[in-house]
Amino acid sequence: MKGKIFFIVIIALLISLVLSSAVLGNEEKTYIVGIDGDYYPFSFIDKDGNPAGFDVESIQWIANEMGFKVQVVPMAWDGIIPSLLAKKIDLIYSGMTITEERKQQVDFSDVYWVVNQAVAAREGENLDIESFKAGKYTVGTQRSCTAAMWIEDNLIKTGILPKDNLKLYDNFPLAVNDLINGRVQVAMMDEPVVTKAIAGKPLVKIGVISTGEEYGIAVRKEDTELKEKLNEGLKKLMASPFWEELMIKYEMK
Repeated sequence: MKGKIFFIVIIALLISLVLSSAVLGNEEKTYIVGIDGDYYPFSFIDKDGNPAGFDVESIQWIANEMGFKVQVVPMAWDGIIPSLLAKKIDLIYSGMTITEERKQQVDFSDVYWVVNQAVAAREGENLDIESFKAGKYTVGTQRSCTAAMWIEDNLIKTGILPKDNLKLYDNFPLAVNDLINGRVQVAMMDEPVVTKAIAGKPLVKIGVISTGEEYGIAVRKEDTELKEKLNEGLKKLMASPFWEELMIKYEMK
């Protein structure tokens, strides 16, 4: 009798383990997504305090389509790659340009957007893009962004612009505020970001620098399975009606 009871208990335990494994196996993986919270229209914090933007809605759609969950976390841009490498986040989806320097540290998804750099100034100043390229203006931009890299490589390292004439900020809205207040003469950033940042302000775009920068989603080099999921999700997203809806919603066309 005792042997029969023992056998029944063992069978019950095995069934319980199998069912538990099945439940765990069906749980959706949650990935933590790092974003720049001041990078409208790609990623920002809305009036209710929630992450929003073209890239935020894109990753939410991809997650739903590919069967995983996401938690979107805003953080300082100059620390976002170190956070990825330290496994504090799982991916970066926030208008990140694919560069050779960044590719030494992280891997990227397929390209999903292409941008150029734009330069803005105060209305009525009569500043021009050629004088900017000649290093005649003080310029503000966000630190660790490709605008800062372009200025460093093309103006400072070549001796055209004194290093002290480049002012770096934690985010681009701070650079725009200093531009309005006359602390810098021009501000430079990705063109869609500049367009949105100067709307309704006494600022004008004085020119565009053709850089053809390609945006991708950054992941750790070892996370090949995640990269494959993201690429498949991006392909589905860009072929879906929702992609067109996003471009219209955020005036990206």
